[in-house]
Amino acid sequence: MPEHRQPTAVIVLVSGSGTLLQALIDASADPAYGVRIAAVGADRDGIAGLDRARAAGIPSFVCRVADFSSRADWDAALADQLDSYASAFVVSAGFMKLLGPQTLGRHTVVNTHPALLPAFPGAHAVRDALAYGVTLTGTTCHLVDAGVDTGPIIEQHAVAVEPDDTEESLHERIKVIERRMLVDIVGRMAREGYAVSGRAVRIGG
Repeated sequence: MPEHRQPTAVIVLVSGSGTLLQALIDASADPAYGVRIAAVGADRDGIAGLDRARAAGIPSFVCRVADFSSRADWDAALADQLDSYASAFVVSAGFMKLLGPQTLGRHTVVNTHPALLPAFPGAHAVRDALAYGVTLTGTTCHLVDAGVDTGPIIEQHAVAVEPDDTEESLHERIKVIERRMLVDIVGRMAREGYAVSGRAVRIGG
């Protein structure tokens, strides 16, 4: 009998409804996926993402910027919280705070963005893409660095812009692809490992 491989532990950070988190929770229910969510962290109380964690029996914590005298102190506290769980990497799943040098220096962080980076970085990517008049946008999975959506790209998927799209309708179609991509990338990184060389991210051997 082959030895049963233990699932790889990851931490998920959320700021809102937690739909990306739920996709990861659902995928993790299958032992073959190879992922165990060790904890869910949030930057605010009372959000649906924390409710999803509790419903799934996953430990959670809240680390609010307002509770610290400086952004650097918050970053150090968040890094310490992450350190308290043994995890292979961190997943930013709709986490709306920029991570600082303490967190990024101690943890690999995977993020998704609703545009084809480097086009349309920042918090309003879908609105910006529509305003620019592109006919093709999409979603990017990347590693987080000190910039705003500037880290090494892992994978991208395109989404066509329809003539009658609103920001909401386009974003909803992007989210479907984004969830599927994140679940796939996190699972592959957990099962196969990964290596980073400059701006190139390679999963598996």
